[in-house]
Amino acid sequence: MVARVILWIIEFYVVVLLLRAVLSWFPLSPGSPLQTVNRTLERVTEPVLAPVRRVLPPVRLGGTAIDLSMIVVIVVLELVASFI
Repeated sequence: MVARVILWIIEFYVVVLLLRAVLSWFPLSPGSPLQTVNRTLERVTEPVLAPVRRVLPPVRLGGTAIDLSMIVVIVVLELVASFI
């Protein structure tokens, strides 16, 4: 029972991370409902992503940078879920 709840929380958090990633691809106009959703997702995910980002800074590819922290967090969460 407890394992199922933990698995549900992990999967829910992975979905939240993926939603944040998808929203980051689109420009959001100030005051739009999606901007409010994006800010909420940032508040929920940033406490987990920021420490990973400090250890693994974004990888520079020419003029862009790829933030791998979200991938690392998702992989770790899925590994934890597979052991439960």
